[in-house]
Amino acid sequence: MSDNFFNLNNPDFFGILLRFGINIIFLIILIRVIYFRYTKKEKFLFTFFMLGITVFFITSMLKSVFIEFGMAVGLFAVFTILRFRTRNFSLKDMSYIFTTIAISVINSLKLTGFPVMGVIIFNIIIMLCAVILEEFTLRNNTVSHTIIFEDLELLKTAKKQRILKELTLLTGKEVQRFKIRRIDYKSKVALLEISYRD
Repeated sequence: MSDNFFNLNNPDFFGILLRFGINIIFLIILIRVIYFRYTKKEKFLFTFFMLGITVFFITSMLKSVFIEFGMAVGLFAVFTILRFRTRNFSLKDMSYIFTTIAISVINSLKLTGFPVMGVIIFNIIIMLCAVILEEFTLRNNTVSHTIIFEDLELLKTAKKQRILKELTLLTGKEVQRFKIRRIDYKSKVALLEISYRD
């Protein structure tokens, strides 16, 4: 049996462990701290963590950066074949899946002459972008649906702010904008599309 089988003093081995520690830290931040805080979906935590860990070890054991990149692309093809994109995953969930794979690949690469601090900074940038986008989405998330509005005279004569106030009283939601989709002059009703913050 080869002496390398039990040789744990290999610098590459400890390098992989160091990068794995970095990867786990940022997976926890991305999945447990950011994703779970904004979505409250605990059912996907296991999937995201195992996906990130598995992708990290697969790519870290490959010798060539080119092969590692090809492997990452190949993973997406496998997920497509296995119908990984099901209706249980929203667009946001798919974005987090992609980000989990991306940071695991970034952390697994052994780049000659590239400092570890640079990889950490890249991870921090990704985490900050996730938080900023989540906050922006949270503050600007609106829901739209249509209602039947019977006061055509108000639509003809009133100003926009007065109509918004009336729609807010009518629906119990803080209506931010509306669009007139159709007016039935015979029935004296209008079909309005209203938008309010969720």
